[in-house]
Amino acid sequence: MVDITHKSNSLREAVARAIVKVGNPDTITALNERRVPKGDVYEMAKAAGLLAVKNTFNVIPDCHPLPVEFAKVSYQIDGNEISIEMHVKTIYKTGVEVEAMHGVAVVALTFYDMLKPIDKNIEILSIKLLSKKGGKSDFKDKFRKDIKAAVVVCSDMIIAGKKEDKAGKLVEKKLLENNVQISEYVNIPDDEMVISEKITDLCTSNHLVLVVGGTGISARDVTTKAVKKIIDSEIPGIMEYARSYGQQRTPFSMLSRSIAGLKNNTLVLAIPGSGNGASETIDALFPFVLHAFKTLPV
Repeated sequence: MVDITHKSNSLREAVARAIVKVGNPDTITALNERRVPKGDVYEMAKAAGLLAVKNTFNVIPDCHPLPVEFAKVSYQIDGNEISIEMHVKTIYKTGVEVEAMHGVAVVALTFYDMLKPIDKNIEILSIKLLSKKGGKSDFKDKFRKDIKAAVVVCSDMIIAGKKEDKAGKLVEKKLLENNVQISEYVNIPDDEMVISEKITDLCTSNHLVLVVGGTGISARDVTTKAVKKIIDSEIPGIMEYARSYGQQRTPFSMLSRSIAGLKNNTLVLAIPGSGNGASETIDALFPFVLHAFKTLPV
């Protein structure tokens, strides 16, 4: 199965349609008058479809088990054709398009099975996905593509050559994947004054400044204090969400003192310096945090 542990829960929806064609107009009459020998086709097929949606992961090997929080079957008759739609919703890490298609396919098969004793020419014409939404793909084209960012890595160990700069490079890679341009990449020591001055300077020519490292609780973790000194206003919700996302992956996320705020019209994000912490924070926040630049002046 595909690894989806890095994804965030979000509202996911899908609508699928199947078309069943009968060979005899009398079949439609029997269907609508509930005179089919096997029983009420509409209700039986609906129940079968709902069960199919909830059990898709047991039938399709690579589908993940997920909480189905809404499923609805609807029918429409047009001549000799029965149009069946299945609408499925969940709040989860992956989409429900296969669940919707599996559900509507089983509804169509149930129609076929229950109607074939009275109509030998019944057939399933099509099964297709009509729409789906939810997840990061819905947002990838909705944000500005001209966001310019600077990455600042704070670490005495890296400056001294005793540690490889892995977290910063991960952040740079992920920013580029989110169409964020990197204007400057710099390593600086864990010095409060140096950090404050560097961020202040970078805020004059960047939309976004990402500060990596120094957000823990040791004596040398001074990034949070430095950022607080120079920002005009804090945006608590950004890092509240990042910590919540991280907490689902490691219990140590609670110790992070990551901070986000505005310096004039520049968004400053101070994030953990560990590889996993930095990577997970970017996964949690991007591309959604880029919505800020729809409301901030150019």
